[in-house]
Amino acid sequence: VDPPATSGPAADACGIIAAGVRDGVAYVLADASAPGLRPLDWARRAVAVCREVGAREIIAESNQGGEMVRQVLESAGADVPVRLVHAQLGKRARAAPVATLYEQGRVAHVGLLPTLEDQMCQFGAEGFRGSPDRVDALVWAIWALLQQGNGPWVRVL
Repeated sequence: VDPPATSGPAADACGIIAAGVRDGVAYVLADASAPGLRPLDWARRAVAVCREVGAREIIAESNQGGEMVRQVLESAGADVPVRLVHAQLGKRARAAPVATLYEQGRVAHVGLLPTLEDQMCQFGAEGFRGSPDRVDALVWAIWALLQQGNGPWVRVL
């Protein structure tokens, strides 16, 4: 979950991505991201998709809200652990290792996810503006499934 700082018509979307892993390959199962939602509404949406896919954990970025993010998810009925992550690198730097996993065939999409895929293409283009909310949630999901450590990783060669 990549929660927005605000709600309403001009607010960024809340990035909500469901994913799973089998045999070292991450599978993106759903994109439940939605714009303009109030905190309890995006939290309920995240909990619903979590239950729908049988997730064992919710990963939520805490840069916008800190511990309140966990509290909102728990208030919405989260009955699995909520792991808060805090971004320390820029969005492009965090996404680069996940892009490499896609190139290696270690990430696959289940079904059609056109809005997510459009944002992925736009985010990769020069001059992208706006919040890559779906992509950010995707990056955290893939990181949680395929990488251990403190956050999206960058290895200097």
